Amino acid sequence: MESDHFQIVDMSINGSRAVDEQTFASLTILTERLERLRKLDNVFSDIDFSSDVKKLKGRKNAVPVG
Repeated sequence: MESDHFQIVDMSINGSRAVDEQTFASLTILTERLERLRKLDNVFSDIDFSSDVKKLKGRKNAVPVG
């Protein structure tokens, strides 16, 4: 189960699955886990998501215009 969230996000980024609510739920869980690591020890403070993940996270907040 732990790697499922990573796999969902990875597959969504590479186009082998749709970007959907499950993708964003997995992103939320992975973000929370990263924040816990950062609070645990400063050694994790410089770890961040890739630019692809950041773009994917930004899609959730995008509002379609038209």
